[in-house]
This record gives sequence, structure tokens and C-alpha cells, in this order.
Amino acid sequence: MNNSYDYLRTVNIGYVDSTGAVHITNSIRQGGIVAIYYLGTLIGALAGGYIGDRIGRIKTVVVGCAWAIFGASFQCSAQNVAWMCCARIITGIGTGHLNAIVPVWAAETATHTSRGQFIAIEFTLNIAGVVVAYWLEFGMSFVDGGRSAARWRFPIAFQVFMLLILMAIIGFFPESPRWLVKMGRSEEAFYILTRLRGNDPERARAELNDIQKIVELEKQTAKRNSYFSMFFGIGSGNLHLGRRVQLVIWLQIIQEWVGIAAITVYQPTIFALAGYASIKSQWLSGLNNTFYMFSTLIAVFTLDSWGRRVTLFWGAVVQGIAMFLLGGFTRLAINRPDQAAQFGAAAAAMTFLFTSTFGATWLTVPWLYP
Repeated sequence: MNNSYDYLRTVNIGYVDSTGAVHITNSIRQGGIVAIYYLGTLIGALAGGYIGDRIGRIKTVVVGCAWAIFGASFQCSAQNVAWMCCARIITGIGTGHLNAIVPVWAAETATHTSRGQFIAIEFTLNIAGVVVAYWLEFGMSFVDGGRSAARWRFPIAFQVFMLLILMAIIGFFPESPRWLVKMGRSEEAFYILTRLRGNDPERARAELNDIQKIVELEKQTAKRNSYFSMFFGIGSGNLHLGRRVQLVIWLQIIQEWVGIAAITVYQPTIFALAGYASIKSQWLSGLNNTFYMFSTLIAVFTLDSWGRRVTLFWGAVVQGIAMFLLGGFTRLAINRPDQAAQFGAAAAAMTFLFTSTFGATWLTVPWLYP
């Protein structure tokens, strides 16, 4: 969207000149529009966890879809910056619901030996959505010379179609056996476990017994399960809930701090700084997103065999090196215009390396580890 003439004009953050180069005149507003979406996801995630424990995982997905559809509809019809910010918060709330509950549902229905694969496949599909959205926007950039409002409005509106599909089919998915036991519906949970575990009643019964013991323990410690109590570990004793919660919170925060949000949102600008023309910058961004999607498949085959910590270690090292070199090559491309092509190519390669490594490592583990 940040390359769309009509979008820049609508939210009043910049303009596109006759050569197709983007000029941002209000970078604070630009960053605020991006960031306010994540405020919505924070609200949605906290609410989604609460709702998921009350009405179940499947119904919470429906609620999240409804919020996202409402927000996306407002986003694609936005007429000014205030309208866009409100719409992005609403969309973020829906996304937060889905972010909070879908990984939980996947973990509760998968076997303990395949949870890594389940979460990795989930994020392969997640990034596939990003790729489709980006290439849609890229394709729309050729309509009316890129000045059409459809360039940014249509890709946003397109997500409504996908959300409607999800709402239509989610009812055919099994509810979480763990939630069913918590609600006193153990026979239904046993039936679902039997189907999920390959019609092996003994295995399903053993897993059901384990779930029932955990649910009973949760009932005994119900007063310690509020967000406040878990955050500080009040009354958790040897369970060390406070330390566990802090660990996964900071793992999620560090996931964002490694720089992937900047790469994903501003990659056309990064490629432009490296010396590439507007159309080529956008084309490279789409290609980078495609590599990002395929890199998540690496985690499908490594997470359950290499482990979570090893995956984080090697991912952090490679990403650190790639980001350092990306910054250096970009600066060299700016300072030495006569060699901009060579340094720009090196910077682009480091962008691809960073994004692909993130997809194979830090994208999935902070969601799986909790």
C-alpha cells in the first residue's frame, strides 16, 4: 500500500512522482498506521484467549473472522487517516482472536510428537496469504498506471472472501478435546480423540485420562489462572507459572524485535534504497515473500527433530549476520553510486537470506513454545 498513489493521497502521508518514486512526507503517520494494527491484535489476542475458554476454539475462530471481515470492509472503504486507523484496529482485533486460538487448537488436537509440524504448516499457509495479497497488489499496480484506488482497496477487500470461506468450513473441524473435557463433555472428547488418533480406542482413552487429570488440577487452582496471577506467578508454587509466562511473552516480543516487521512492511523501500527502480523493488518484494513462504516448510521437517532451542539459536545467528550485512551493503550502495548495482544486489541477497531464515526458525517457535 505504501507504493500506491491513491493510498498515499487518501491518508495524506506522501506522494508518487512522475518517475514512480515514492516520497513519504509524514513518516510518523505512516508508522502509526502500521503500528495501530498491532495494538488491535494485542486487544484481540487477550480477548480471544478469554473467549476461547468460554465458548470453545471453533466458535472463537468464527468470532475472529467476523471482526476481521468487519474491519477489512472498513479498511477497503477508508476515506481518511482516522477512518483507516479505526478500521485497522478492528481488523487487528479479529486477527488477534485467530492468532491466540488457532495455535492452541492445533496443539490440542495434534499428537505431542507432531505439534511442530502442525504449527509450521499453519504458518506456511499464513504466509501464503501474505504472498497472495502482495502479488494481487503488484498486479493491480499496472491498472491505470498504478494510480487507481483499486491498487490497494481490492487486495484488502479480497481477504473478506477468504474469511468467509474459513467461516463456512470451520464448523466441519473437530472441537478441542481438552476444552470439551473442561466443559464436562468427556464422551464427545473421547469420540474426537478416537478419530484423531486413527481409531485406536486404547490410545484415545489414555490421552483422555491425562486430559481429565489436568483439567481437575486446573479446577483446583482456578483462582491462579487469571492474566494477573499468571503474569506474576502468584500462588503457582513449583509450577513457576510466572517464569513460564514471562518466558513466552519475551520470546514473542523478541520475535518482533529481530526486524521482520520492518522487512515485511518496508521491503520495497529497502530495495529502492539499494538502488532498484520502483517496479523492480516491488517485484523483488513479492519474490522475497514467496521465498519466505517456502522457507517455512523447512520448519515442518526440522522442528520436531532438531528441537525448539537449537532452531532459535541458528536462526538468530544467521539473521544477525544477514541484517548487519544488509545495512552495510545498502549504505555502500548509497555512498558509491558507481557501484550501486553490485552493492544493491548484495543487499537484496541479504534481505532474502534474512527473511527465509526467519521463516524457517523464529516465525514458528515463539508460537509453538507456549
